[in-house]
Amino acid sequence: MRDVAIIGVGMNKWGELWKQSIHEIFVEAALEAIDDAGVDHIDSMYVGCMSGGLFNGQEHLASVLADYLGVASIPAARVESACASGGLAVKCGILDVMSGASDIVLVGGVEKMTDVSGDAATFALATAADQEYEVYQGVTFPGLYAMMAHAHMHKYGTTSAQLAAVAVKNHANGSKNPLAQFPQLITVDDVLNSVMIADPLHILDCSPITDGAAAAVICSLETTKRIDKKPIVKFTGFGHATASIALHSRSDLTTLTATTEAGNRAFKMAGRTPADIDVIEVHDCFTIAELMVLESLRFFEPGQAGPATEAGLTQIDGKIPVNASGGLKSKGHPVGATGVAQIIEITKQLRGEAGDRQVKNARIGMTQNMGGSGGSTVTHIMEVI
Repeated sequence: MRDVAIIGVGMNKWGELWKQSIHEIFVEAALEAIDDAGVDHIDSMYVGCMSGGLFNGQEHLASVLADYLGVASIPAARVESACASGGLAVKCGILDVMSGASDIVLVGGVEKMTDVSGDAATFALATAADQEYEVYQGVTFPGLYAMMAHAHMHKYGTTSAQLAAVAVKNHANGSKNPLAQFPQLITVDDVLNSVMIADPLHILDCSPITDGAAAAVICSLETTKRIDKKPIVKFTGFGHATASIALHSRSDLTTLTATTEAGNRAFKMAGRTPADIDVIEVHDCFTIAELMVLESLRFFEPGQAGPATEAGLTQIDGKIPVNASGGLKSKGHPVGATGVAQIIEITKQLRGEAGDRQVKNARIGMTQNMGGSGGSTVTHIMEVI
């Protein structure tokens, strides 16, 4: 099996992109990644997209996007795993290169979520939950994560102020990211006084509805060494796992078993532990999610991620910088693109190209991209060589 490196990244500014189609925003990010890589062709393509049909009335995205990109003859596939679709597209591309079937692969993600009403977007997102036992009963994702938050609060004493600290930290990071959807600074009081969406989650505890795309070019390490002049970022480990979608099927609402398993697999493949990671991008679709992910990946003991965040340990200059990009909370969350954007942020951090949000001496990075309320997770570990 061949080693795989990332040689090009591209991402547009995320937000409400009224004047662009889903095809246009994907092509914009893809061309930027190809230009950054300095390659004159790609052998295959994988695109993460959760629900182009419900958001845009467009399925068969692999063919459509390859055509609009001008590479219609190559093998292309659309990948879906709810909000983990982008991360899974990256994994598929890595396996393609590792196997030798392709040498240069474009991995991307895209979602255009504002072409429909808020109610329609809520319906589309709810398809990532258990339809018969959760959605039919009227529960939404804020409701599901609110139940998880209440369980965490009851078991560990986690507070609303600790949840708010996640949002405050991520907005501070996002204020340094020119591509972020909501780069404004906020305070703990702003979060606690914002509209309650699903107790205990306020609107500023929730990631937004977003349009956006992200893309990366990956290839064999041998090819990278031949053509890439930038610091080489290599994939050293990845993990992928699933778990029960419905909350009632879980033995413990305060942990994410798919995240733990995907993390363990990535750590084992890379020969690393949480203590080795210099910077991590995690799936903070809600503030409680960031805390639970950090505990499930063993960066903190159960119940300790809240106090650690409140104490500043997850800030850019802290013990383990988390979501230097601003995370889903500030950068935005076009669900199919999120996992690829995490890869882009870690690439920039390891190259030393993250500007004002650069983590000092970052050499090893990790991403964690999660579907639904934790029913699927994809992790990647990347190192600069």
